[in-house]
Amino acid sequence: MSHALVFQTDFGLADGAVCAMYGVVNTVDPALRIFDLTHNIPQYNIWEASYRLRQTIDYWPEGTVFVSVVDPGVGSTRRSIVAKTNRNQYIITPDNGTLTHIKKFSGIRSVRAFDEKANKLPSAGESYTFYGRDIYAFTGARLAAENIDFNQFGKEVSVDSIVELPMVPACHAEDRVIGMIDVLDVRFGNLWTNIDRHLFHELDVRYGDRLEVTIKNDTRNIYGNTMAFARSFAAVAIGEPLIYINSLQNIGVAINQGSFAKAYNIGTGTNWHIAFKKI
Repeated sequence: MSHALVFQTDFGLADGAVCAMYGVVNTVDPALRIFDLTHNIPQYNIWEASYRLRQTIDYWPEGTVFVSVVDPGVGSTRRSIVAKTNRNQYIITPDNGTLTHIKKFSGIRSVRAFDEKANKLPSAGESYTFYGRDIYAFTGARLAAENIDFNQFGKEVSVDSIVELPMVPACHAEDRVIGMIDVLDVRFGNLWTNIDRHLFHELDVRYGDRLEVTIKNDTRNIYGNTMAFARSFAAVAIGEPLIYINSLQNIGVAINQGSFAKAYNIGTGTNWHIAFKKI
């Protein structure tokens, strides 16, 4: 029985790159079901690729094969790997940090590194720049179609050996909770933090309470104001900021029917710090 195959890349849809990957899959097995996580990861942004996998993977069944290709080191000595999660899903990706969030939040059961030359689309010839098509889509299709067996594929390597991106843990320090801005809810410009709801509730807050919110980029103050903790966007007036619990059970910051990120030129990553203090 074949399994679902889910693609994520930073290729965009302006040219034929993604379609070529689909073609490879159909050549391996035209019965395979192909789905897109996203192809709009910002170019070379491994952190966001890692986060989007975390955002999505728990809602897919056992056996699902994910192919994630955000690969600024394509053609270099970095490894190509297949990871098996604790929920028996598979992720095929360059070993460049893409598995950071999955390892921390979902768990990885085992990892196998594989030979790129031995598992390359035969028609690729001397091309070494489109591994998304020639290696990852090809290998993903064969795994999803059960043409290869994970337990017999490549060489088993330690889970601890995979590359991880640095993460800054959230914490409760004195009278405030402090974290980082992990990623944006891109289309709407909301800020998604790494502060989970349990840590946030250590401030003894309830819906309707107001909190002081401060945002820094490294040591530079970017934003400081008060806003309400709301159950949903409709709880505040249009144009008003709010604090809410997002779909991953973490704390988000938004403007009702507006983009907080654009309004205040907010970015993401380990140098973007956010703090909440109950008034």
